[in-house]
Amino acid sequence: MTDYYEILGVARDASPEQIKKAYRKLARENHPDVAGADPAAEERFKDVSRAYDVLGNAEKRRAYDMGADPSSPGGGQGGGFGFQDIFETFFGAATGAQAQRGPIPRARRGQDALLRLDLDLRDVTFGVHREVPVDTAVLCPTCGGSCCRPGTSPRTCDVCHGRGTVQRVARSFLGQVMTTQPCAACHGFGDVIPEPCTECAGEGRVRSRRTLAVDVPAGVDTGTRIRLTGQGEVGPAGGPAGDVYLEVRERKHETFVREGDDLHATLQVPMTAAALGTVLTMDTLDGPQEVDLRPGTQPEQVVTLRGLGVGHLHAGGRGDLHVHVDVAVPTALDDAQADLLRQLAALRGEERPEARLAASHQGVFGKLRDKLSGR
Repeated sequence: MTDYYEILGVARDASPEQIKKAYRKLARENHPDVAGADPAAEERFKDVSRAYDVLGNAEKRRAYDMGADPSSPGGGQGGGFGFQDIFETFFGAATGAQAQRGPIPRARRGQDALLRLDLDLRDVTFGVHREVPVDTAVLCPTCGGSCCRPGTSPRTCDVCHGRGTVQRVARSFLGQVMTTQPCAACHGFGDVIPEPCTECAGEGRVRSRRTLAVDVPAGVDTGTRIRLTGQGEVGPAGGPAGDVYLEVRERKHETFVREGDDLHATLQVPMTAAALGTVLTMDTLDGPQEVDLRPGTQPEQVVTLRGLGVGHLHAGGRGDLHVHVDVAVPTALDDAQADLLRQLAALRGEERPEARLAASHQGVFGKLRDKLSGR
């Protein structure tokens, strides 16, 4: 039998703390992330983990000290006697799968399914109804989940007589003992299917493509999961269906940028309109909306349109639409236009303007500084 104490390098009377400390040290030294692609280190890591799995558990360690190896394939020494058998024999109860008494039910819950749902900004802003196709297991229409050919039924197992388990005699260092294990003839179900359904091959379910209707609420975002209870695959033998989870992925919009439930957009306006003020019409998700620019509107100034953002998830109301003004400075002027601008500069005393540094909190550099400082 493998000497786990020697593998961890501890004495047989070592305390749990000493065992844990030795395991952590050896696990770090031989972990693949540290040792790299060293086959010997990988094997040592497995041995160390196996040793700690036994010695780090009080019950397993007690059984190991008595001569059984709980980590062996049979759970113990030669002759098929194992750690679980020790507990069943001396304490009247088994662990793990042997804790099950009586036959195992054929019907089991089906698995959940995770699907991706791609949505546009308009969908997440107002909510949307979608039909989602899904390939999954459904109840067999021929046998209705019984797994049997119509007109037949399951038959009690002749080996275990419906108990789902059989007893056997195993040898151990304590002598011969009686142990219990699942029946190999019926796989622990207690009955057998003499004539399986030909459509589902005795599974009680078949694969089918169907469509799920889902109402997506406003306010969902990338990563949001919508749960459709009981819409997953039907379990074996007509067991309860699992759930379907729809994970939202929001597509990028060519005009608007989402930030929480608020939307941001950039509106380019002529220099003259920004200086004189005007009312412009821009397209939004709610249709054309007027944007009132005050005289003297500056570049990067923000005009907020209340309630035109994304709907709040599971709550009333919506976020806002923030319109960022981009003042377009003309790059090509004809003689008449240039002359008019010179006249304007003369009227404003700006023929020879002085360079003035803006306050550090203003402008692009101020925003960059605030971002880097986390403000």
